[in-house]
Amino acid sequence: MAALQIKNIPTGAGDDIKLDASYALGDTKQVISTSAASPVFAMFSGTNRNPGGAGVNGAAYQSIGIGATTDAVWLPNHQTTGAVNQAGFFGDNQLKLTEAYGIRGAFNHNWDPYWSSSFFGSASAVRYRGNVGDLTSGKGQYCAAFGVGKVFSADYVCNPDFNVYQVGVVTRWTPVKNLTFSAEVMAFFLDQKYTGAAILGPAAPKPTTVYEFKDQSAVSLNVRAQRNF
Repeated sequence: MAALQIKNIPTGAGDDIKLDASYALGDTKQVISTSAASPVFAMFSGTNRNPGGAGVNGAAYQSIGIGATTDAVWLPNHQTTGAVNQAGFFGDNQLKLTEAYGIRGAFNHNWDPYWSSSFFGSASAVRYRGNVGDLTSGKGQYCAAFGVGKVFSADYVCNPDFNVYQVGVVTRWTPVKNLTFSAEVMAFFLDQKYTGAAILGPAAPKPTTVYEFKDQSAVSLNVRAQRNF
């Protein structure tokens, strides 16, 4: 990780710019993480998919975007027993490390002693190294395991790589020392790499039906009152 802070900029007293970049191999949460117990992005929205086919090749119920923030993919080796692993393929008993990198930045401006605003953003990427057809690679085994028991459309392509982007602005009001009110607007974008559609059974209340793989986005508004003692 490398970080940079720029002070004494001409926009105002106390203003600054902060930047940092990070790279991880086998330690993805140092770059990107979620608060969920299972660190996976699973986002839903609408779909326009209606190619006119039947079943999984026809219209979709909704769209879904998936991004798993794993540290590694394990390829268990059962060749000595003549069995296969749960994905149905032999492995080499190795951990195939996941690669991740990202950059974040923020610009803080003080309007006066009571009001300040920050504009911030980030871009991060998670990469499963190897190729889909190579079962000795993390990407190949991940896709093999992901496909077990599922029905896919004819145009389906597996690729667990994904990017996430965030951009937002927060404005703070500090009427007295150690008391701050703030409002934040943030946009989030999930750039996932799967294509096509599949019959999936996500967690309730979502039904088991056809979902299109598609990029997703969300916008949030957060208000906060903070008192420091």
